[in-house]
Amino acid sequence: MALVRVKDRFQVTLPTVLRQKAGLVVGDLLEATVRGKTITLTPRIVVNRELAKSLAEFKRGRYIGPFRTAKSAVRALRRAAR
Repeated sequence: MALVRVKDRFQVTLPTVLRQKAGLVVGDLLEATVRGKTITLTPRIVVNRELAKSLAEFKRGRYIGPFRTAKSAVRALRRAAR
């Protein structure tokens, strides 16, 4: 068990061992939840809404390709735009 101190501005530093076990790197986002007097930090990934919509369309099979060349991809996109 690792103990951390709450600093002046309510900041805490996660010990290296915990960061490594959780696979955290600088810039990662953590979701904080509270149950009773227990605080849980969970790593989270934020996905752009447009990217999420695109992924959903892809999963539904709404895509064209793959293409052998960039020219064939441009041709197919122009045809699809008509």
